[in-house]
Amino acid sequence: MIELAEPLSPAALREFRELMVGLSSHFDEQRPGFFDVNVRAERLGVEDRREENRRKPFPLPLLDGTTEDQALTALVGFNPQREDWRRPFLVYAMGPGVGDESTFEAEHADEPEVEAILGFRPTHAVNVSAGCNRQIDHVATALLTAAVMDVIGGVAKAELLDGQVAVVVGLPGVLGIADDDRMALGTAEFLRAWVGHPDFRLVK
Repeated sequence: MIELAEPLSPAALREFRELMVGLSSHFDEQRPGFFDVNVRAERLGVEDRREENRRKPFPLPLLDGTTEDQALTALVGFNPQREDWRRPFLVYAMGPGVGDESTFEAEHADEPEVEAILGFRPTHAVNVSAGCNRQIDHVATALLTAAVMDVIGGVAKAELLDGQVAVVVGLPGVLGIADDDRMALGTAEFLRAWVGHPDFRLVK
């Protein structure tokens, strides 16, 4: 989630929309600032190694769920015959006068520690929600959130798994840790640095 100190201006909303249109292979705007999209992972900078893999043609009998299939998938990072790099997302602004007001209120109830770290009380937010839960979706979610922040600003609020605080606390762009070590707040730089860590994973 991206926390905002003020509503998106008309200019920021236009840039936000243009970004989502540019990144998306499927685009549906359900209301201003609410986008149902498919985003190709490589458009976010995720390395697509499929062409290299295809040059080694893998025999199809190995790609049938067998132990050989699992070993091959582990070797290349994904199953080159089954991976679809078009990732589904809902990306939407929320808050007073924008939409999803009740969700915004529930997400921001009683957060004095978070507000102290942010230095402001969020008035609005943008949520980036992946439609799948594979490792590639976690990476794409973080990078898509960072790309949106490049356009609209704000601060990323990311939930942490047990033990992850030791991973993220020293990363560039971390502004603080809150909620008994269950939440990190940071910049787009933080998200990109975290993606590069071998223990990276978001909370689904």
